[in-house]
Amino acid sequence: MDKIQNSSDKLPRYIQVNSTLEFSRLVCALERAPRVSFLHDHDGKKILSVQMDVLKEKPIVYYTPLENNGHYLCYGLKAGKEESEIVNSTADSSKLYSPIVRIKSLPKTLKPGNGTLDRYQPIELEDMFSLAKLTWGFDEVPFPLFLFPHSEKWLLGVFMNFHEEGTSYFCHVVLDSDPSKPFLKFSLSNDSEPVFVENPSEHGYSYVKIIKLKETHPLVDYGHLQN
Repeated sequence: MDKIQNSSDKLPRYIQVNSTLEFSRLVCALERAPRVSFLHDHDGKKILSVQMDVLKEKPIVYYTPLENNGHYLCYGLKAGKEESEIVNSTADSSKLYSPIVRIKSLPKTLKPGNGTLDRYQPIELEDMFSLAKLTWGFDEVPFPLFLFPHSEKWLLGVFMNFHEEGTSYFCHVVLDSDPSKPFLKFSLSNDSEPVFVENPSEHGYSYVKIIKLKETHPLVDYGHLQN
């Protein structure tokens, strides 16, 4: 019985992002090379998924429902606005493409788990600049920031593990409203305040992409949040 319980504790947790565009930004934007998207069944529907973290040996997978069939998830900017679609070729060199790998049947180890007691411990930061400073050393492949509602506020932050086998944390700031812009622009070479922007096109700055979730993140220990 203990072995069965331990095995189930390590099953993945699937978390839905707010839209296909959010998922496209997650796997494509600001990446050295776009991540592969996996197409498979989940709760009776076809989804695109990507693993972004491991929490106590449990894969944390983010996903979006599949809207159209095709071989690639295409992401790009047009007139400063993001656009995303599923296509069958990579002919447009101005776009980024995430290959869609079709999984016929998931093994038991990749099927969703039934919940876990493991949680990310929240660390609230004083300001947005502190959040931006966490990118130090991650210039080539910056991590995404995740955005989601909680108790009439919005939490924006990054999931981090300072030791591979230690506690995982959610380092975040609390916002009064949804910033409604998909990138955080900042500079670590001066004291200018980070700002939310529509695209990462202005030279001389660093950028972090923001991924909005469909609902409140289910794996943060909200009982430890300060009021």
